[in-house]
Amino acid sequence: MLPDAIQFLSPSALSNESFSALDEYDVHPRFLELQNELRTLLFASAQSAAPTRQHTPDLSAEGQSPPRLPGYRSLLQHLRIAQCQIPILRIIEYLRVWVSECAPWLDMFDEKRAFGVSVPVLAQTSPTVLFALLALSARQMARSGSAAVASQDSLELYSTAIASLTPALERKDESVLVAACILCALEMMSASPRDWRRHVEGCAALFEASSVHGFCGGSLQGVFWCYARMDLCGALIVECAESTVLPIGKWVLPETAAAGFDERAISEAFMAHAEQTPDMHANYAVYMCAKVCDLIAKRSRYVELGDDNGCDTPYFHNAWLHLWEELQLWAERRAPIMRPIMVIAGSAVTHHFPSVLYAHWGAISGNQLYHTSCILMLEVQATVTVSAATNLVHSPLWHARQIVGISLANSHKGCLNNAIQPLWIAGRIFTYRAEHKVVVDLLNYVEMSSGWAARWRIKDLEVAWGYPRGTFTHLRPG
Repeated sequence: MLPDAIQFLSPSALSNESFSALDEYDVHPRFLELQNELRTLLFASAQSAAPTRQHTPDLSAEGQSPPRLPGYRSLLQHLRIAQCQIPILRIIEYLRVWVSECAPWLDMFDEKRAFGVSVPVLAQTSPTVLFALLALSARQMARSGSAAVASQDSLELYSTAIASLTPALERKDESVLVAACILCALEMMSASPRDWRRHVEGCAALFEASSVHGFCGGSLQGVFWCYARMDLCGALIVECAESTVLPIGKWVLPETAAAGFDERAISEAFMAHAEQTPDMHANYAVYMCAKVCDLIAKRSRYVELGDDNGCDTPYFHNAWLHLWEELQLWAERRAPIMRPIMVIAGSAVTHHFPSVLYAHWGAISGNQLYHTSCILMLEVQATVTVSAATNLVHSPLWHARQIVGISLANSHKGCLNNAIQPLWIAGRIFTYRAEHKVVVDLLNYVEMSSGWAARWRIKDLEVAWGYPRGTFTHLRPG
């Protein structure tokens, strides 16, 4: 039994029913056809020319050119032109779901709420963005089981969004970046998690061809970091066997990279930006975790595949030390809102998991990614001095307990899907069945509450823990 403070995650609060990683939408021939069509369009656009910032103003409301019609009438006109057959009441419901359900997790590390505030305004003048957000909202409702017809609506809206994408690409319209990111999220919510890298490739190509990056400013900066979290998730899913699809060098300040902009300067740039917008601390955690994946992937290719990438033992050792120092400096220099407002130490009653409560949603996932990065680093570098080993920060088990404790104490829906891979990485470390059950209950809760496939990781954990398959997943409906 979990403590009263975290009862919302107790087994009694969970439904025996859960959603599978795949459903009829995922294997629908039309959906597979549209995936390939979208991918082809994005690659073609990225190869032809980058979207031009001068042709499209910033996405914020104050920077938006006034539409020819009042916003809602312009939106209705988009629906009429596209000959959308979905009843207007369902469209309104999907718009409501966008604001209340989808935008919060897309805006998880963006206090300016690009997806929740600016994107709906942009949708009034951009049919591509409108149909993309409606498609994702309908998919969210379908995955959460709240509307039987939503799955078919999502497929129709997905198709309409792709059809409207072509003229936007021809105009070099920057709204394409927004729509591509939203559609990428839709595909990642719908397809097998192990295929995620394929779904971010087209979006990555578009960002690489544009001038949009993690420090570009404006609403598109928030859009970039939303993409970056999905890219990182793909690298974590394959257990750092591969780096992120968009090379980590293209994530920040690409215009200065050629001039020898070093990592220490990038670190200081993050901290300087974080003084103005504290959520940049969370984006910095995403960047560092991506760097960890990149380093591990390079080392693995050097050792196991003989890849001549320069990641020999001396290089790896030095890179590891610098990155470890960077991670610990992040923890030391976090803004107050990135620190917990309450920590309750673990006990036998709580299976030794602490309760770590945060007030800021970016702090929830940002700190989980910090602990995830530390575990991954410690797993590939076993040479820790005796004095350092007495420090909790050098204990993978301590970091794993922190990851679980953060998810136990923070129920913000925007952070649920981002916790799946950290919970998998942490869960592998635990040895007691009671601990295993807590992690399983958390993954069940994530899928039940968010619609994001999480139970497939329970199967992987059963193998890692040495249980027969089905030990924790036998209640899953057939």
